[in-house]
Amino acid sequence: MIPTVTLNDGTAFPELGFGTFKLRGEDGTAAIVSAIENGYRLLDSAVNYQNEPEVGEAVRRSGIRDQLIVTTKVPGREHGYDETMQSAHASLERLGLDRIDLYLIHWPNPSVNRYVDTFQAMIDLQKDGKVGSVGVSNFTEAMLTRLIDETGVTPAVNQVELHPYFQQGDLRAFHTQHGIRTESWSPLGRRGELLAEPVIEQVAAAHGVTPTQAVLRWHTQLGSTPIPKSADSGRQVENADIFGFTLTDAEVSAISGLERGRLWDGDPDTHEEM
Repeated sequence: MIPTVTLNDGTAFPELGFGTFKLRGEDGTAAIVSAIENGYRLLDSAVNYQNEPEVGEAVRRSGIRDQLIVTTKVPGREHGYDETMQSAHASLERLGLDRIDLYLIHWPNPSVNRYVDTFQAMIDLQKDGKVGSVGVSNFTEAMLTRLIDETGVTPAVNQVELHPYFQQGDLRAFHTQHGIRTESWSPLGRRGELLAEPVIEQVAAAHGVTPTQAVLRWHTQLGSTPIPKSADSGRQVENADIFGFTLTDAEVSAISGLERGRLWDGDPDTHEEM
């Protein structure tokens, strides 16, 4: 059983989710069904992943729709109030669902400067019952502050690049101060390189767990929800089995000593994705 925390809108939100990037077709659907059967209740998707139909089909096959939080994201090309309204309804149609449980702005795209209008549309969709929680992805402190100031609504979630090489300490502190849940994309960084780090191997050995489990537990103890992806059922089970041990403060600090900066070209002030 994956434990939950409470979002600022009262939603019970899992401390670990399931990423679906590149999971497409029947094999993708089967992998997502497997994840649900293995205990995952938070599913992460996006318009730009081109797999909303697969996610929706997996939800239907699971038979536990009311237990699941289905996430999708507004792409940059659909920023704007009216455009977001249309984007949401198109996502609902592709998903085959009557509600998006967590709706995120995928990237802020500051040169377009329409993310406030986009977020306002999401708030109105929430009021209409088409959306559960509203949040963002890849937003900076300044962008979050602007959303809060101009709409009066604090995003429930900010999904950002976060792993031991890039820990977003100042941003996470801002999230805590404002009641925003941090969600980690690419939680294992460059997997092969990160998991071979001696400090992670040592921490894992001390608890009798795998390096992957040690890193995912590090995320949860920082107060972030990681969303690892795996199509392999055994690895899905392993990734979720991280709540039976606790890293010491010294171990968390040791892993945090790997900080060196972004791995991907994803500075929200300059990177834009349509």
